[in-house]
Amino acid sequence: MYKYEIIIYWSEEDGAFIAEIPELPGCMADGATYEEAIRNAGIVISEWIETAKTLGREIPTPKGKLIYA
Repeated sequence: MYKYEIIIYWSEEDGAFIAEIPELPGCMADGATYEEAIRNAGIVISEWIETAKTLGREIPTPKGKLIYA
């Protein structure tokens, strides 16, 4: 399980929940339900990290909570 912050919100335009992982540039997922968006985020985080390793790019260390409400 990765420890990156995930921001989830409803997108009227997309008709789906959007899950953004701000510490991994361009890494985001969606889902018809909140739970599906979380599951899909886990998949794309794994794929993002695998791609970064393949390309020899640095993988950010998770910083935890980045935004305060």
